[in-house]
Amino acid sequence: MPAVGRIAAITLTVAAALTLSACGGDSDSEGKGKGNDRIAGADTGTEASKTPGDSASPAVDRPAVELPSDIVDEYENWTTGDDVKDAVLTDTAGRIDATNDAIVRSDASAPGLPFYYRDKALTGAVEWVQEYQDANLSFTGTTRYFDPKVTLSGSTSAAVVYCADESKGFNKDRKTGKVDRTPSNESPYVLYNTRLEKSDKGVWQTTVLTSKRGDKTCAG
Repeated sequence: MPAVGRIAAITLTVAAALTLSACGGDSDSEGKGKGNDRIAGADTGTEASKTPGDSASPAVDRPAVELPSDIVDEYENWTTGDDVKDAVLTDTAGRIDATNDAIVRSDASAPGLPFYYRDKALTGAVEWVQEYQDANLSFTGTTRYFDPKVTLSGSTSAAVVYCADESKGFNKDRKTGKVDRTPSNESPYVLYNTRLEKSDKGVWQTTVLTSKRGDKTCAG
């Protein structure tokens, strides 16, 4: 998810990069607020670069998400070989894509948000998208998501920690279409820490999402 923080220079960069970090709800999350122009991304091409596998519940009718060609979420090494962990990662990627879709469409009520989020994280995601709307911003570019680590807690709870490289993502004025490529003095690397719960329909929904820009885990 884009790191709104860059708009800060202008207004916030999506207003704080969603304190949730690409999807979520906490204070520096999603690049929350500081940074000037980049978005969050995903893969370099080692594995499933744009689509992290189809391990999530196939029976569930998922909201359609179709990002424009100038926006790419890449997922690097986004599979583990474990069916449950891969399902968690699939829905984590679905949440990221759905959030970006909502931002691009300038729709804080997009169905993908309550589908992939709930509780505190849903509130944060809606506010994050609204920040972009209020700032008349969208974004463009590629965000690389990498080094995911999944920890399962029983059969319905999980934690996912992953990194994002926003160096190739930039804020874009929604009215003029102008892309802000002004160099940022903030690190383009963001560490995300999320918690997910499996819904009755079998969807791994993000309930908590926090982020830390410049964390050595990702930038080192």
